[in-house]
Amino acid sequence: MTLTFAVTAVVVLALIVATFAVALRRERYDLIDIAWGLGFAAVALVTFVRSTGDPAMRVLVTALTAAWGVRLAIHIGLRARVSGEDRRYADMRRRSGPARMFVRVYLVQAVLLWVVSLPVQVAQYGEAPHPALIVAGVAVWLVGFVFEAVGDAQLRRFRADPRNRGRVLDRGLWRYTRHPNYFGDACVWWGLYLLACHSWPAAATIVAPIVMTALLARGSGKPITERHLARSRPDYADYVARTSGFVPLPPRRPATRKDSQP
Repeated sequence: MTLTFAVTAVVVLALIVATFAVALRRERYDLIDIAWGLGFAAVALVTFVRSTGDPAMRVLVTALTAAWGVRLAIHIGLRARVSGEDRRYADMRRRSGPARMFVRVYLVQAVLLWVVSLPVQVAQYGEAPHPALIVAGVAVWLVGFVFEAVGDAQLRRFRADPRNRGRVLDRGLWRYTRHPNYFGDACVWWGLYLLACHSWPAAATIVAPIVMTALLARGSGKPITERHLARSRPDYADYVARTSGFVPLPPRRPATRKDSQP
C-alpha cells in the first residue's frame, strides 16, 4: 500500500502540472476545477490496478469515485463554456504571477486532492468492511450524489432563464439548503469513508471527509460564494434568514413585527 500511495501522489502531481501548463497557454486558471474531479477518478483507477483487496470492494469504490469525479468535471466544464472564467481565478490571475498561482492554488489543490482521496485508496486493500457499513456507505454516497447532481441541474436551469437574472434560486433543493451541491459533495466523501472502515488504521482516514467538509462549509466553498451573492443579489439576505446554510432543513418562518419585539 505504501508504494501505491507514492504512485498516486506522482499521478496527482503530474495531472496538476499538466493542467497548469494548459492553463498558462490559455491564460485561464480555473481549469484546475475540472482537473479536481478527474484527479479523484485517476487515483481510484490507479489504486484499482495496483490493489490486492476484496475484488467487489475494489470495483465498487472505483465506480463510485469515478462516477462522482467525471460528473463533476463535465458539469464544471459545461458551465465554464457558458459563463467564462471563474471570477475568483480571474481576480487571482490579475494579482499574482504564474509561479505564485502554481504554489498557492495548483500545488495546494494537489496536496488536498491526495489527502482527501485516502479513503478511496485504503478501501481497495484488505477485506471488505462489515455489510452494515457497506450499506450505510453506499446510501450516504447516493444521497450526496443525488443532492449534488440535482442541485447543479436546478441551478443550471434557473440561470438559463433570462427572467431570473439578479434573482435568488429558492425552489427545489435550494428551498431547504443554500448549498445542496456542497452538502451533497460532503456526503459523497463521508459515504466513501464508511466503505474504507475495514480496520482501525483504515478508520483513521476520517481526516479526508473532515477536510472536504471543512473546505466546502468553511473554506473555499460556501463563504466565498455567499460573499459574492450578498453583494450581487438584493434579496439574498432574506433568503439567508429563512434557509439553512448547509444541512437541509425546513425553511424558517419569516419573523413578523410581533415576533421581533423583545
